[in-house]
Amino acid sequence: MEQAVRFDSAGLSLSGVVRLPEGIAPGERRPAVIVLHGFGSNKLSGNVKRPMKMLSDAGYVTLGFDMRGCGESEGEKARLICLEQVEDTSNAITFLQSNPHVDPDRIAVLGSSFGAAVAVYTGGVDPRVAAVISSGGWGDGERKFRGQHVGPEAWAKFTAMLAEGKRVRETTGQSLMVPRYDIVPIPGGLRTHLAPGSVQMFPAETAQSMYDFRADDVIGNIAPRPVLLLHSSVDSVTPTEQSIEMFKRAGQPCDLHLFAETDHFMFDDDSVRVKSVLFDWLDRYFPVQLNEVPA
Repeated sequence: MEQAVRFDSAGLSLSGVVRLPEGIAPGERRPAVIVLHGFGSNKLSGNVKRPMKMLSDAGYVTLGFDMRGCGESEGEKARLICLEQVEDTSNAITFLQSNPHVDPDRIAVLGSSFGAAVAVYTGGVDPRVAAVISSGGWGDGERKFRGQHVGPEAWAKFTAMLAEGKRVRETTGQSLMVPRYDIVPIPGGLRTHLAPGSVQMFPAETAQSMYDFRADDVIGNIAPRPVLLLHSSVDSVTPTEQSIEMFKRAGQPCDLHLFAETDHFMFDDDSVRVKSVLFDWLDRYFPVQLNEVPA
């Protein structure tokens, strides 16, 4: 029930996959969930494929896609700018609204890590988002980076890289390329979660974009649409306090769940508890409602 698709975003062709639930009838419209990949990843990641499958099995239409510059999408490779990813997500909503199997007023966005921050921000600026699910997300780029580059020496090295990136861009017109783990450190044991084809080198402008990105500032705009914040209670990639702070700033309804037995890639870990919390929340706030098929 999967279909390869392409759609336009800012003049670029983005590559995606639409997954339809089994048994959907011609003309029947279902709620849909757009699943966003993480930092420099793509639609093949476990944090995209697993949620798409379990949501489709539960009756939702799902869409996973490669952000511009990632995977099979057009755009300058590795150049990830947060607000451009928000634009891509809004254009994914426009595309999905035209699908004959989708209820155009019931499209949710689910993201993990970088994708979670983009999901929250998109919900805060695009009123068409019906619900937001954030897994291991972040709301303040500077504070997130301070939690990832701990101690005066590590922080000085990181900020020096940002400054050098700006200097190189201004003096040469070129980008300083930076290894992914100099931007977002990930313990070696978790690196196997990266999808095949994940970007390994980024322009310093990507790090600066993340530093400046603040989903905290817009999450309050989502209410009264529902928000679900999921985070590992000890997250070795994105500091747990990021979701706690977003919860403080959100309107209602907003639920926050911390999980002791997971780490950053909780959907790829296939946690039974995470699934239980997710589907309890969906049943309450964003249920599948089977519509009468027009005669």
